Amino acid sequence: MNLDQTVLAFAGTVVLVSLALGWLISPYWLLLTAFAGVNMIQASFTGFCPAAIVFKKLGRPAGNAFS
Repeated sequence: MNLDQTVLAFAGTVVLVSLALGWLISPYWLLLTAFAGVNMIQASFTGFCPAAIVFKKLGRPAGNAFS
């Protein structure tokens, strides 16, 4: 799994967990879903992704998804 796949998996996990917490605990957890969505949109325009920076520092290899 490369860096791009790791970031996508992390974003999907955050969205699903926050939806579950919003359903089970409090609707305020849906703000986490909104934050994740806004972060994904801004990353698509700017190329700046804090999660990618963190995963890169943790040693996740960058690379092509098909290599």
